[in-house]
Amino acid sequence: MLTAIYDEALRPFGVNASQFSLLVQIMEFGPLSRAALGRKNHHDRSTLTRNLQPLVAQGWVVEGMPGDDGRSRPLSLTKRGKALLHDAASAWSAAQSKAQSLLGAAGANALIDIAGELPERIS
Repeated sequence: MLTAIYDEALRPFGVNASQFSLLVQIMEFGPLSRAALGRKNHHDRSTLTRNLQPLVAQGWVVEGMPGDDGRSRPLSLTKRGKALLHDAASAWSAAQSKAQSLLGAAGANALIDIAGELPERIS
């Protein structure tokens, strides 16, 4: 139900909640490899690829040149990706307010506490 609230709010921008979360993490921690992004977002490789492909296809995320290992290609936001984050921020905030009103302050705080205690990588 919570995901649906965020997905509905972000639909006009052409992204879903999982994709928006990836954009935020790339903005905050990028440039970073797919593996590092997957660890931060608790996504397995196939889920990450499925959510990342549309972001690259839309020109919101770009993969850089291979790193020292010759394999990893750092992900970063493009100018268009940064503009999308800026434009969709109010929709995300509205979804957060709606979710918090449904959960109540105690429920919302409990979810935040649980999320804060998750390990960086769940096997």
